[in-house]
Amino acid sequence: MSYILETRGLTHVYGAGTPFERKALDAVDVAVNKGEILGVIGHTGSGKSTLIQHFNGLLKPTSGEVLLDGQPIWTPEGKCPRAVRFRVGLVFQYPEYQLFEETIAKDIAFGPRNMGLSQAEIDERVAESMRLVGLSEELAGQSPFALSGGQKRRVAIAGVIAMRPDVLILDEPTAGLDPAGRDEILNEIEAYHRETGATVLIVSHSMEDIARVADRLLVMSDAHVFACGTPREVFARGEEIISIGLDIPEITKVILELRRRGFDLDPSIYTVEQAVAALRAYKEGHKC
Repeated sequence: MSYILETRGLTHVYGAGTPFERKALDAVDVAVNKGEILGVIGHTGSGKSTLIQHFNGLLKPTSGEVLLDGQPIWTPEGKCPRAVRFRVGLVFQYPEYQLFEETIAKDIAFGPRNMGLSQAEIDERVAESMRLVGLSEELAGQSPFALSGGQKRRVAIAGVIAMRPDVLILDEPTAGLDPAGRDEILNEIEAYHRETGATVLIVSHSMEDIARVADRLLVMSDAHVFACGTPREVFARGEEIISIGLDIPEITKVILELRRRGFDLDPSIYTVEQAVAALRAYKEGHKC
């Protein structure tokens, strides 16, 4: 298997040596497959946000290492090359609050310009990234502050996409959006992944969102990896996931309740379509 990102024994301590010392990551080993969509799940304080900020060198490990394409991102001298942040793009939660340029095009162009690209290449990337996030070309000259909340978020995501990162990390990309807005953002993330083949990491509290788009799920709890696997493998541990303070898809809750009532159903079901198929099969198998 070809890993694009890895952590080995990754540990991070905030406030080391002070009365406020807290271990946010404790010897975490994670491997991200090239080209996959990985969902990262965890309750507040689980370590998931600290983890993703190590992937592009925003945070330096207390111990352990982070590897990009098999190579440590930190040099022996304790430096993280600037190129790492171009290859691993991180979109923070509520990124629309970080918009600052007078036009949408200029805001999106900020990253590519810092890469030292020509104006022609910058213009090409701005147009491409706007298309990928569903923004009309006619908006390029408008102020980003005149847009709706969902459109502002698309501009912020486009600014990272314009650097053409090998890995795109999105921290709660659907937070604060209505159901229609959440669906649109997720559809665009899936379309971006299909078209570019980039590796995508999505941090989310919404199990339904994650189950819909992710190839694999990484569940963090109390500074450790609690589970990692396909959605079916992870949601098969639904009762355990609930016990650590996380939620599971509503349909999985229904299946677990039916199992408690004596129905022999697969506990790893996490979509309505899977549930319908399983219930039909159960009914066929229990005809008089």
